[in-house]
Amino acid sequence: MREKKAVSAETFICIIAVILLFTYIGSVMGVSQMFDTIMNTAHGLLLDTVFFIMAISVITGAFSSLLAEFGVIALLNKLISPLMRWLYGLPGAASLGIVTTFVSDNPAILTLTKNKKFINYFKEYQIPALCNLGTAFGMGLILITFMIGQGGKGIVSATVCGFLGAVTGSIISVRLMLHQTSRYYHVDREELKKDRSVKGKTQDEPRQIYGKGIERVFNALLEGGQSGVTMGLGIIPGVLVICTLVMLLTFGPGTDASGAAAYTGAAYEGVALLPKLGQLIAPVTRFLFGFQDPSNIAFPITSMGATGAAMALVPAMLKSGAAGFNEVAVFTAIGMCWSGYLSTHVSMMDALDKRVFIKAAIFSHTIGGLCAGVAAHYLYVLFGLIVNLL
Repeated sequence: MREKKAVSAETFICIIAVILLFTYIGSVMGVSQMFDTIMNTAHGLLLDTVFFIMAISVITGAFSSLLAEFGVIALLNKLISPLMRWLYGLPGAASLGIVTTFVSDNPAILTLTKNKKFINYFKEYQIPALCNLGTAFGMGLILITFMIGQGGKGIVSATVCGFLGAVTGSIISVRLMLHQTSRYYHVDREELKKDRSVKGKTQDEPRQIYGKGIERVFNALLEGGQSGVTMGLGIIPGVLVICTLVMLLTFGPGTDASGAAAYTGAAYEGVALLPKLGQLIAPVTRFLFGFQDPSNIAFPITSMGATGAAMALVPAMLKSGAAGFNEVAVFTAIGMCWSGYLSTHVSMMDALDKRVFIKAAIFSHTIGGLCAGVAAHYLYVLFGLIVNLL
């Protein structure tokens, strides 16, 4: 650890940055409304998001602990290891992380990492990549169901293209992360080659069994549920601090009693700075994602902070004609792959006790999400060409 002077140049840079940021936000929203929104957003996130995630974590923790107790994870590790190693460079047990986050949300994978029977399948350099893997599939079932529910002929095929795009992005994100973690832990090439080999020996751990029958069931459920509570409490600082800031910069004004746009100090209001910046790169997004309307960039940008909030933008875009099936494919891919990673990655890496990899995780996942959108767009274009030929 290196020492720094108590007061240095970075002290003044920090002060200036904080003053500029909150002066800008306050000038747009009003100082009183800004502080009211910050407090109300943090309170809303605690009640509506953190406790919801904690509830999910308790259930998934109990379920995963039960699977581990009776050897289901060991079975998955043996059966799916060749595919998981080929795609992600991870043991087959990682597939359980995909399933749990797909049916719930990103932090669900953290509950698994607190289970020693699960984490024993992974080497030290592979553990941080679980954050990227879990995030890439977070809220997948909810998002896909939502998109299909928008109706219209061709919506299912667009959503499938989006799902395949998200899988592509997840592979890129995890592989990039493993590249950086393996360098940090000085893993040699031979070991990496062995870990990624489809024919490699599947790592298995003997299971220690305590109790009999129903006693084992209840012990597993309660121990797994307790790990979910611990994880839920651990993510509170990251979700409240990071997500509140992201939402302030992402969302726009609320509405007053007459229905007009206004800043009322309510939760989830903001200055909509990120979508405005997105307008500047509209030509690039048209080439990469096939976006025909500049407003489409609002979905990917909002997905960085909260995919659930981004989903709320879709019906209006489809109704106005600003978005079509190509956009649905791209939205599905990016929304699923990113799934609010800016507001969860910090707390997730903190819960994994891998803070040193926060920047690497965010960088890898940013690239993965962009690749997911590009893959979804061109998969949908290819699908359209095939349909026309037939």
